[in-house]
Amino acid sequence: MWRRALNLLPRRHFSSEPEVPSLYAFLQPSIFALKRDPPISTYPPISTYPRKPQTPQTLSLDHQTTLEASLQASLNSSNTDEAWKSFKALTNSSSFPSKPLTNSLITHLCSLTDTHNLKRAFASVVFLLEKSPNLLEYGTVETLLNSMKEGNTSAPAFALVKCMFKNRYFLPFGIWGNVLVEISRKNGSFEVFLRVFIENCRIALDEKLDFMKPSLVACNTALEGCCCYLESVSDAESVMETMSILGVRPDELSFGFLAYLYALKGLEEKIVELEGLMRGFGFVNKRIFLGNLISGYVKSASLESVSVTILHNVGRDAVDLNFSVETFCQVVKGFLQNGSIKDLANLITEAQKLEPPSIVVDKSVGYGIISACVNLGFLDKARSILDEMNAQGCSVGLGVYLPILKAYCKEQRTPEATQLVMEISSSGLQLDASTYDTLIEASMSSQDFQSAFSLFRDMREARIPDLKGSYLTIMTGLTENHRPELMAAFLDEVVEDPRVVVGTHDWNSIIHAFCKAGRLEDARRTLRRMIFLQFEPNEQTYLSLINGYTTAEKYFSVLMLWNEVKRRVCTDGEKKFKLDHNLVDAFLYALVKGGFFDAVMQVVEKSQEMKIFVDKWRYKQAFMENHKKLKVWKLRKRNFRKMEALIAFKNWAGLSA
Repeated sequence: MWRRALNLLPRRHFSSEPEVPSLYAFLQPSIFALKRDPPISTYPPISTYPRKPQTPQTLSLDHQTTLEASLQASLNSSNTDEAWKSFKALTNSSSFPSKPLTNSLITHLCSLTDTHNLKRAFASVVFLLEKSPNLLEYGTVETLLNSMKEGNTSAPAFALVKCMFKNRYFLPFGIWGNVLVEISRKNGSFEVFLRVFIENCRIALDEKLDFMKPSLVACNTALEGCCCYLESVSDAESVMETMSILGVRPDELSFGFLAYLYALKGLEEKIVELEGLMRGFGFVNKRIFLGNLISGYVKSASLESVSVTILHNVGRDAVDLNFSVETFCQVVKGFLQNGSIKDLANLITEAQKLEPPSIVVDKSVGYGIISACVNLGFLDKARSILDEMNAQGCSVGLGVYLPILKAYCKEQRTPEATQLVMEISSSGLQLDASTYDTLIEASMSSQDFQSAFSLFRDMREARIPDLKGSYLTIMTGLTENHRPELMAAFLDEVVEDPRVVVGTHDWNSIIHAFCKAGRLEDARRTLRRMIFLQFEPNEQTYLSLINGYTTAEKYFSVLMLWNEVKRRVCTDGEKKFKLDHNLVDAFLYALVKGGFFDAVMQVVEKSQEMKIFVDKWRYKQAFMENHKKLKVWKLRKRNFRKMEALIAFKNWAGLSA
């Protein structure tokens, strides 16, 4: 294939019918005055723009200088229409502006980005190519081509390059070739590009112009057109022959396009030859080659060849070097359209037998196929593949389960995810901590608390060393959803697990939630349980309880709480907690409202010992609201001690008057 001469290659005849009308349409309305002849079978050639007058006028030197000055002034002031009039006046008289002025005009027209001025620029360049190509600078032509690319006008771009060839205006390939490559990819005009590519290569060889040698990217674009759009073996091999003659070294992509075409046509011998050529070129990474090969087999519905290709390479190489996400998606599409769930299950089963035990889970064939099902929106199909493998009694790798689990999480189908985790555990496989964390987070987000508890239980039984992340996720979620009874039950279950670090703040969260919900007996019960398990209550523990009792107007319970707290309060720096301002304030306010002035003064005494500032105004207000009619002389008759406490409080609060 590599030794055939370019001029002996069979020439392919391409239809040019769609090109001229699209170009003609691009130039309408006409930039220059176009003589309307009666309809004929072909369109007028590009060289008719601008139309040369039958009797050209000759400009005097002064007139030409005046027109050029007017053209320059119009460009300086961005008066495009006047500049164009001056240019037309010059060219209609067979005169041309200076080279810098000519190129400035065309560049200006290209910069305006509207179709009308782009037509003007195109017509001007074509006219100059035929009449005075030496006036054009390479950069100006490149600017025009780039503007055509941005304006998505492919036909004029190809026509411009053909006009350059026709008038022997040869630019380095890098100036125009890459632009045509981008236009071809954007518009799918590979057939037109192929014609220009072949003509360029002929010129480069005949004229011995190295600077016109196409780039590898351009050669691959021509190959892509032959292989993927025209599906022509002869044209594809002609392009490869041309690359050989020009000394353009193919890359993995070049061989990939040929692999696609040969697989599509069922040319197995040529595929073997192609693999040999790749080894000769020293290409080791076969991902592109195999991806294109499988694409060709899928398009031709040769699913057996797809399976053979995958299994053959799993047995020889590292899978992650050979199969991409896109390849697996094509495999899944092909099997679901032309094969069956059972065929995909068999393919995964056979691949698992060939994969080494040390393979990374997300690099396995099973993971690739199931992930492709999920990514394509076929989650139920993925589950059906798993069920088929189980029905056949096959060993199912973790790679088959994980994509389904992740998809269940994403769709918040947490009960199904939890059930799948139970299946995984019962089969002897083990998930990692991050997977459990993700599943538990999804369960909590969807308020499926029982699934979260089941998953955490499974984590513990699987001896996962790091439980902290999932533990915090569950506790935080229950707190946010105001479920203190579940928090208490969960904490009771895990409190003795050494891998779970339970602290006083966890118990406080439960107590606070119970108090906020008005479930004060549950809060008190949690406090007792907390103390029984040797967790020391702190200021926040009691503050939540006080606020709860105060809201419910259970002031006697606050008094009982104070009796408990004052035994724990220290003033000498022992490990017991110290009273702070918030706790003193809460106790004083509740005890004043409850009328327990003896306890009030005990709190005052402790606050003074610990030098805690107290705002007396707040407690005056509480007293006036609740005990305004309380008389000292009535208390003297009933309870002398209470009377003394009341007097002491009124003196302290400044209510004696």
